[in-house]
Amino acid sequence: MKFEKIHNKGQARLFQNQYLEMLTKTHPLVIWGMYIPVIIYMLYYSGDHFGFSAMRIALTFIGALLFWTFFEYIAHRFLYHLVSENPRVQKFVYTMHGNHHHYPRDKQRLFLPPVPSIIMASAIFFLMYLMIRENVFMFFPGFILGYLLYGSMHYAIHAWNPPFKWMKPLWRNHHLHHYKDENKGYGVSTTIWDRVFGTMFDLKKEKEDKEKVKDLMFKG
Repeated sequence: MKFEKIHNKGQARLFQNQYLEMLTKTHPLVIWGMYIPVIIYMLYYSGDHFGFSAMRIALTFIGALLFWTFFEYIAHRFLYHLVSENPRVQKFVYTMHGNHHHYPRDKQRLFLPPVPSIIMASAIFFLMYLMIRENVFMFFPGFILGYLLYGSMHYAIHAWNPPFKWMKPLWRNHHLHHYKDENKGYGVSTTIWDRVFGTMFDLKKEKEDKEKVKDLMFKG
């Protein structure tokens, strides 16, 4: 995704229809509010209905959180940055992620909005159910919490300076992904998979451009 100009004001117009356009925007708290009850209920249902032990529920839940980080990396690298000559594919990539690179200060499109989010989450849940059956009621909550933490971390990276020194590599990795090289730095919630697959920036050699970082940060 190469743009002649990165816009520090406004947001992309994704649909001409005003109602469809409205459905492309959301606030992080709306998405948290949607899924926290689902997470709590599914974990309760796992123990109450299926009789899974607390230990098994906890380990499956944590495993799903870790799996999310891998899923996040793969989706960001191979789906959100998919290169194609097909105009429909280009439109899809821009709608899903390209607009964020084009308008990095747009706060309203860091989380998938409610309607497409419910559709996609439902599809993922049923695919998981086909593969792991009743275990999905322990696994899916961890996967969804991973998504919520990812979206919140993404928001934080664009909104504030890293709160702890050990988090700075994560912040810098994502900033460099935006203004230096979009073919590196795919991890948002963690740099683990960038390190594993060799797409981590060499932060010792990369000079921090504070002005370009400023252009990526939210205002207000």
